[in-house]
Amino acid sequence: MQQAQTYINEGYQHVVDIDLKSFFDEVDHAILLDLVYKKVKCQQTMQLLRRFIRAPIQIEGKLHKRRKGVPQGAPLSPLLSNILLHELDKELERRGLRYVRYADDFSIDTR
Repeated sequence: MQQAQTYINEGYQHVVDIDLKSFFDEVDHAILLDLVYKKVKCQQTMQLLRRFIRAPIQIEGKLHKRRKGVPQGAPLSPLLSNILLHELDKELERRGLRYVRYADDFSIDTR
């Protein structure tokens, strides 16, 4: 909130509010695991993470294999989204944009 207020005070008063639709349902496991592995070379941690994101999901009483996505609302979900969306942060910074992001919600502030 402080960063958003700072941008407003600097004259960036036009705000584009973005919520990535179905982000948590669409996360590509291979991309996410690759990004994590670049930083965390621990095989046990990677195996645990794989099990977590591939855990079956119950829909109408039946278990379905999870082929993509991460469990929304789980304690690790914001961390995993931040790992994946850090690439978005780098691109927004490369373009010199003012932005504020938390998980899959972000805003771009303009003049």
